[in-house]
Amino acid sequence: MGFGQAVKTCFSKYVDFHGRAPRSEYWYFVLFYALVMLATAVAGFLLGGTRLVIVGPILVLLAIFLPSLAVQVRRLHDTNAAGWWILLAFIPYLGGLIMIVWYCIKGTAGENRFGPDPLQPVAMDAFD
Repeated sequence: MGFGQAVKTCFSKYVDFHGRAPRSEYWYFVLFYALVMLATAVAGFLLGGTRLVIVGPILVLLAIFLPSLAVQVRRLHDTNAAGWWILLAFIPYLGGLIMIVWYCIKGTAGENRFGPDPLQPVAMDAFD
C-alpha cells in the first residue's frame, strides 16, 4: 500500500474500528499526520502569530484524531490483539514503547479473528 492509498483508506474508514490495517497503512498515515502538523505549525509561524502556531495544530489534531485512533485499533487487530490494548499507551514511557513495538511487528499471516489478511489478494470466483 502506497502513501496516497493509505491516507485515502484511513479517511474512508474515518471511524471504522473493525478489520485490519497492515503496517504500511498505519505508518504512512503517521507520516501524513506528522507532515500536516509540521506544515500547519510552519504556516502559523510564517503568518506571524504565536496563537496560530498553537491553534492550527490543535485543529488538525481534532480533525485527525478519530481516523488516527481507528487505524491504531485496526493495526492492533492485524496482530490478532484486541483494540482495547491501545489503553497501554496511557502508561508513561513504557506504554508508548510497547505500542511502538506492537505497531512494528508483522501482522498475523492469513485470516485471524478480526478478518482476512489485508495483504493477501482476494480470490475472485470464476462464476461471478
